[in-house]
Amino acid sequence: MSTAEKILNVRLPVELHGQLERLVQATGRSKSFLTVEALRSYVSQEQWQIADVQDGLQEADQGEFATAEEVRAVYAKYGH
Repeated sequence: MSTAEKILNVRLPVELHGQLERLVQATGRSKSFLTVEALRSYVSQEQWQIADVQDGLQEADQGEFATAEEVRAVYAKYGH
């Protein structure tokens, strides 16, 4: 372990641990590698989503809303 790494201990539900074990066997990757990759993916997705929501809130604070007509047009195209 390099000095740029930290240890994290987690408790996994039995079913998830079994799934991880099967993935380790199927891929030949370590639990640590698979866990880090999963966390990277999750954190990246969450960061993107939070940034997108914050951008939307900033636009709303600036009064940048879709008009009722624009909303109806989108709903007519994609809605039911």
